[in-house]
Amino acid sequence: MIPDSELSDPAVRALVAAINANDHDAFRAALTDDATMSDDGSDRNLDDWSEREIFSSHGRMDVESESDGGRSLVARFTNDTWGAMRTAWRFTVTDGRISRFDTGQA
Repeated sequence: MIPDSELSDPAVRALVAAINANDHDAFRAALTDDATMSDDGSDRNLDDWSEREIFSSHGRMDVESESDGGRSLVARFTNDTWGAMRTAWRFTVTDGRISRFDTGQA
């Protein structure tokens, strides 16, 4: 596993650290105001999805590998709803913050 603090891209590092700390404010700070996301190929409402999949269900990412300068991750994502699953994450970074991420089972 790659510790949060050793992830290559600073914006991705901030978002993963916020998820793992269950820190909603830090999560939002890592994103642009108009950030978007998709889960398993379908666009989702970012606020609803993050509340359900991360914050209220204690989501956590254990990063297995990174590529594309740290903007693509494979991680074991665990939450109280679904348990653990191997997931892929792709991030678009704009001006040092994440403007979009796409996730799904790996």
